[in-house]
Amino acid sequence: MQTIRTENLALEPGMRVLDLGCGQGRHLHGLYWDATPVTAVGLDLCYEDVVIALDKFFELPPPEPASPLRNAVLTTGTGEKLPFPDNTFDRVICSEVLEHVPDPELFLAEIRRVLRPDGIFAASVPRYWTEAICWWLSVGYQNSPGGHVRIFRSDGLRRDVEKHGFRRFRRHWAHALHSPYWWLRCAVWNRQEESRLVALYRRFLEWDLIKRPWLTQAMEWLLDPILGKSVVMYFRKTS
Repeated sequence: MQTIRTENLALEPGMRVLDLGCGQGRHLHGLYWDATPVTAVGLDLCYEDVVIALDKFFELPPPEPASPLRNAVLTTGTGEKLPFPDNTFDRVICSEVLEHVPDPELFLAEIRRVLRPDGIFAASVPRYWTEAICWWLSVGYQNSPGGHVRIFRSDGLRRDVEKHGFRRFRRHWAHALHSPYWWLRCAVWNRQEESRLVALYRRFLEWDLIKRPWLTQAMEWLLDPILGKSVVMYFRKTS
């Protein structure tokens, strides 16, 4: 399930792309198998997730055609102090991460440092009002270990990023069909594993992810601006 659209990254062969907070690799794998061969670097704080991301590379055949410009690298580390020299990457993506960290300003300063001049930074975070409903419905959701520690307003996030020397050039929303699923989970937070409705909705989302029927794709396209669970922004480094 891709939140950040690679077509908005203007990828070119041989570019280095950092997936900061790669988790189990959903964007990292997409970058590696993209039609444009790049070096995809995934970094995450959680060693177990990095191992899972690595294992998933062996679940699919290698991309065709093979290219010496196509590589993938995985490592552990923290976004507050990235283990890379200045101006290392042409692109940096950070999907559903900033809402988890105590000091996003440190993340943004490090992203600017490792991104080359005129590079592109893409970020996604939960949308304010859809996330606020989750917090209102469930104290457990708010206080989950490793969970969300803040809710971003779209304009506030834009200002936070742009003051680090970036200019936003695109925005969209994603995953409208996931918003009701999370509201349902939050409404029955302490018994969600026993809820038949939660289980049915989860199976529906899994089916939709695999089959991608035109009807649900059209629904997502229509509902994302209204109900999208995530807001996605694309910035260019300007200074």
